[in-house]
Amino acid sequence: MSGGQTLSAAGGNTATNGSKRTLGDAAKPSTPTKKPQPPKSQNAITIAVSSRVLFNMEKEQRIFELQGMEQYIKYQVEHETEPFSPGPAFSFVKALEAVNAQLRELYPSSEELFDVVLITNNHAYVGLRLINTINHHELLIERFCMTGGKSPIGYLKAYHTNLYLSADSSKVREALEEGIAAATMFTPDKVTEVSDVQLRVAFDGDAVLFSDESERIYKAHGLDKFFEHEQEHENRPLDHGPLKGFLEALGKLQKKFYDKGQRMECPIRTYLVTARSAASSGARALKTLRSWGLEIDEALFLAGAPKGPMLEKIRPHLFFDDQMFHIEGAAELGTVACHVPYGIAQKAAQRAPQ
Repeated sequence: MSGGQTLSAAGGNTATNGSKRTLGDAAKPSTPTKKPQPPKSQNAITIAVSSRVLFNMEKEQRIFELQGMEQYIKYQVEHETEPFSPGPAFSFVKALEAVNAQLRELYPSSEELFDVVLITNNHAYVGLRLINTINHHELLIERFCMTGGKSPIGYLKAYHTNLYLSADSSKVREALEEGIAAATMFTPDKVTEVSDVQLRVAFDGDAVLFSDESERIYKAHGLDKFFEHEQEHENRPLDHGPLKGFLEALGKLQKKFYDKGQRMECPIRTYLVTARSAASSGARALKTLRSWGLEIDEALFLAGAPKGPMLEKIRPHLFFDDQMFHIEGAAELGTVACHVPYGIAQKAAQRAPQ
């Protein structure tokens, strides 16, 4: 219910955000005849999503902002049989469910699965409309947390959250301060169609997977000093950034497919999409990932070129970056982009003239 962002705000018009099979995708798993039980939270990879990123609640948000809580609740109750349309996180959640279906076929007794939790500061009265919408779209979401206007951040650790996605940047910052991987979701006006059988996640490097150490050198001393610093420290791994743990969790599930001889058919694919140059500063990034024991499926070193066109070809379900101009560039070409408000770039943005 709290305010979101202005760049094609999450919860905007995403009714056309349908999931489509694309060439090269793995075979679609069979649909279970009944809903499987959610895994225990201590065993699962828990993805917490707010209601405003899972569904399009833009109209309801305007009622809350202009008319207040009571009218907001009244409207929701009056319309509780009308399902919300999909929001920016919808295709991502459907892809998680597709991965789970394949994992259950390979490992019937394992609880190492994705578990999606709906975490929202909505009033419990709104819960019926959310439940009706989840059932309408046949989503496998059983865990809800509705806090009635209070911040839900305190519950994230209790759910062993691996990633939190919200339209509210203040809550995302609060989660990051608590050491929880989090990002603010933005939606382009027209969303690129994505795979419904292969989960694709793209990450920036500095201040997302890695710390902002190198970015601080660049901001303070310029590009030449940055290149010099990276070459001097090529064999010293960068410290971890806020999304390193989420990449690690994805890699853990990828390995379960590799162990069954399905590396090439794995329904999870990860991408590093960085403004770094390959020859002058790329080695440190790759050596850092290797030192962590993490693999990335594809690495794109763009040497400062725009990221949007590459992301348009990748068609990821999510793209994470710490800088808003990369988020804007991705959104302009149809990518669902997630801002990670972490590191020195945020301080520079705060100092910029309005």
